[in-house]
Amino acid sequence: MTFRLAILTTGLLLVLALPLSYWLAYSPSRLKPFFEAMISLPLVLPPTVLGFYLLIAFSPRGLFGQWLEHTLGLRLVFSFAGLVIASMIHSLPFMVQPLQAGFAGIPPAIHEAAAILGKSKLTTLWRVLIPNLRASLLTGMILTFAHTVGEFGVVLMIGGNIPGQTQVASIAIYEEVEALNYSAAHVYALILVTLSFSILVIVYGINGGYLRGIRQ
Repeated sequence: MTFRLAILTTGLLLVLALPLSYWLAYSPSRLKPFFEAMISLPLVLPPTVLGFYLLIAFSPRGLFGQWLEHTLGLRLVFSFAGLVIASMIHSLPFMVQPLQAGFAGIPPAIHEAAAILGKSKLTTLWRVLIPNLRASLLTGMILTFAHTVGEFGVVLMIGGNIPGQTQVASIAIYEEVEALNYSAAHVYALILVTLSFSILVIVYGINGGYLRGIRQ
């Protein structure tokens, strides 16, 4: 359940974050700081606060929740679909910020060369810019995956603790600790610690190799 949630969240956010990051990197709009603040809000907001407002928004008693249920037949509260959407909102800055930094770090000469060759903005994005974002793409994907694996507050508020439906690893650890079953909690926690440490090693290795390549 945990890895399924992390894979779906990472894949969907990658599709969403690419055009959003491109716009944030190059747009001269005065509204850009507002959108950057909105995207970065999950970094500073307590997860329970974000989860609480998402719970209110998704609840069938609310206007948006009623519309989803009556129009689309979709109930997000205490469902896996709700976990995916909540995880996307909570992990959005972990995907957007590396990609935005990657776009902003591409030398202007590359854009100018593509324009001189008559390439459209879409062609430039797919054929020129994205191939230069390999390190940023990998960093964003790995950080998003790791952050989703470790989520607790948001997924607990939205999904509850339903075995086989919404119970992810972080919630399972909490449940085992509450039941004083420390041996099972140790196993789950050790797996997450090992996974998180391995992911960080990969991220730093990618960034270190990328920087060495630039210097050379």
